[in-house]
This record gives sequence, C-alpha cells and structure tokens, in this order.
Amino acid sequence: MAHQIEFLIERMEEERAKADASDLVKVKERHERAAASWEKLVNRAVAADKLRAAEEERKAEMRAAQAEMA
Repeated sequence: MAHQIEFLIERMEEERAKADASDLVKVKERHERAAASWEKLVNRAVAADKLRAAEEERKAEMRAAQAEMA
C-alpha cells in the first residue's frame, strides 16, 4: 500500500503546485479543492494501513497463543 500512498501524495503535491502557480482565482480554488481531496485520500490510506498492521499483529498474537496451548 505504500506505493498507493506515494501516488496519492504526489497528486496532492501536484495540485498544490498548480494552485500556487495559478494567477486565476477560480483555477487556484479548483486546484486547492483538488489538493484537499487528495489529502483526505492520503489520510484515509494511512489510517487503513495502520488498522491493517494492527489487525495483522493481533492475528499473529492469537496464532502464537494458540500454538502455546497446543
């Protein structure tokens, strides 16, 4: 999932750069909205990765506990 997060971050940074480079107010606002949307996607992807890692750790602990009991 790291590649996905990198892609999302690149798109967010690209939109921020376009917003900074734009002289037209409406275009600048559009790129700022797009950057904000990409940022939300980045945050969701990071949170999902953390949850996935925590779940994998929990399952590994359960398997270890079951192995000790067997």
